[in-house]
Amino acid sequence: MEANFWHQKWAKGEIGFHEGEVNQLLEKHFSTLNIQPAQTVFVPLCGKTRDIAWFLKKQQHVVGVELNEAAVCQLFDELGQAPDVIAVGELVRFSAPNVVVYVGDFFKLTPEHVGYIDVVYDRAALVALPETMRAAYCAHLLHVTQQAKQLLITFEYDQSRFSGPPFSISEQLVERYYAKAFTILSLESKPVKGGIRGIDALETAWSLR
Repeated sequence: MEANFWHQKWAKGEIGFHEGEVNQLLEKHFSTLNIQPAQTVFVPLCGKTRDIAWFLKKQQHVVGVELNEAAVCQLFDELGQAPDVIAVGELVRFSAPNVVVYVGDFFKLTPEHVGYIDVVYDRAALVALPETMRAAYCAHLLHVTQQAKQLLITFEYDQSRFSGPPFSISEQLVERYYAKAFTILSLESKPVKGGIRGIDALETAWSLR
């Protein structure tokens, strides 16, 4: 899946993957990870998610990475923040009080970019990637965050009826990608309202520790 695919989605406003409100499973289950105020949450492929504003209200620090610069500009506009913007190698760093987002290729991100991460919140990254990219994504995420614990949110549905994204991620796939690094616990599964493209689907929150 090429970068232009996502750039075109943002340019055309085809961002059905963007939730206009805070994710319900995040609100319900984030406390299970025992994160304290002023600790740091990493949000991969963050887009302009409203979840970042929720973290900031909880007094967390946030570090994100996003491929599309327009999405990040919209994110800071919606936060009411005028970010400082500087080039950092092949990435561009947008920063404001308690929030930093890097624009560019996730695979160019390093542990030095993000600093110490207390927890990863992955709602829209793993499910956005085709099977050919997922193993490399998971390996790089573990490297960049030094295996920080995760709240992972996935979708599961009949993949034969829709090619994705978002892609269907089963329990077996979560175990394939992360069982060597984490103890995996399913926290909750709930039906996706309206399904995905009209296909019945489940949204599941996972604790990876």
